[in-house]
Amino acid sequence: MVKKLFYALILLLVGTSVGCLQNTGENHATNSIVLATTTSTYDSGLLDYLLPAFEEQTGTEVKAISVGTGQAIELGRRGDADVILVHAPEDEKRFVSEGYGVERHCVMYNDFVILGPEEDQAGISNDASAVDALKKIASAASTFISRGDNSGTNKKELSLWERAGIENRAKWYIETGTGMGQTLLTASEKEAYTISDRATFVSMKDKLDLKILVSGDRLLLNPYGIIAVNPRKNPGVNYEGAETLIRWIGSDEGQKMIKDFTKKDEQLFTPLYNKCMD
Repeated sequence: MVKKLFYALILLLVGTSVGCLQNTGENHATNSIVLATTTSTYDSGLLDYLLPAFEEQTGTEVKAISVGTGQAIELGRRGDADVILVHAPEDEKRFVSEGYGVERHCVMYNDFVILGPEEDQAGISNDASAVDALKKIASAASTFISRGDNSGTNKKELSLWERAGIENRAKWYIETGTGMGQTLLTASEKEAYTISDRATFVSMKDKLDLKILVSGDRLLLNPYGIIAVNPRKNPGVNYEGAETLIRWIGSDEGQKMIKDFTKKDEQLFTPLYNKCMD
């Protein structure tokens, strides 16, 4: 009789513990989301500007993971993120077409810029063509610093080298395998050229001995998209929370906050909700 009562008590305690864990899980899923996004949204300060307002208004906590676009998309594929905010349009479209994302929403854009030292050994200053500028850098064998991390910036850079027809870059080309901030610091230290999104450069330029040498080429446009991870592929994701964030970013308030975000009196992103440029 004592043994039966003992086992009954154990079962009751285990059942209560499991119930508590399940309730905790449900609350976590409802009240928090994981956002996988690029280093540029973090390094520029945009996330620290936007997310507190969203969290206060909706009661949904956002846990942001700042990585390169390739890594952010992979987190979405694995279901380790509920929503992704990235800047590689072709990869974003593939993410949706393969069923990993529900719908791609264009959010905003800025642009890439080609940076270099004041001396500008390759003579690219004020070139209208990004491709021509890279050809000059290659011809002069001037040191070029690449992120080399499969990020949206790295993908854009590689596409420009391909357009320029420059394949052999080994002698003067350095890959950092790091985010935009560290890559900019490396380029500055080595008095080298690099490609950056404008927002990160403007946010860090006081720490750098680099200047914008080439900008304005349409090939340097940099659109960002936001996508909720598909719960049919990854049933554990918080799709409702992801959609709440997407709707808020696309709202008049969210878009105005993006427009009003400045550093050193310079607007860093232009809102573009569902007006895709590609």
